[in-house]
Amino acid sequence: MSNLAEQIREALTMFARSGTAPALIGGLAVVAHQVVRATQDVDFLLEAEAADRVHDALLDLGYQCLYRSEDAANYVRAAEGLDLLYAHRPLARRLLAQASERETPMGRLRIISVEGLIGFKLQGFVNDATRTRDLDDIRALLKIHHASLDMDELRKYFALFNKPELLNELLG
Repeated sequence: MSNLAEQIREALTMFARSGTAPALIGGLAVVAHQVVRATQDVDFLLEAEAADRVHDALLDLGYQCLYRSEDAANYVRAAEGLDLLYAHRPLARRLLAQASERETPMGRLRIISVEGLIGFKLQGFVNDATRTRDLDDIRALLKIHHASLDMDELRKYFALFNKPELLNELLG
């Protein structure tokens, strides 16, 4: 099993001991939604109230905290990266609550919806326009899942970030 798979399995055990049920987001969630791409870290969305418990648990596992705010945290241990987004707002809490569960070789994983993942990728791109990988991920997710996407939900995300024309461009 790859180091990334072992890292995920260990993280899932830690989350369970910490009493939180995160959802996979980021590059691995893109892969889980059938887009082929490489990634080197693990990204999770979890309820904001668990931030301190999870922080302490990650430090106990040997991770070093590189950055931590009310909204997000980045950890590293050797070559392993683990990033967290904290669900504060009603929209993020809803996406976390609605994440689907899947059985994987690493254990039972909750994965954010395609629409929610596109929303988070859009937020990342809007916050830092040099993150063109996020735009590539959005484009690939739209292409693969176009027929089954909730377009009203997607339009709301693009409107939220004042980018409705970008959705039209990506779909066009």
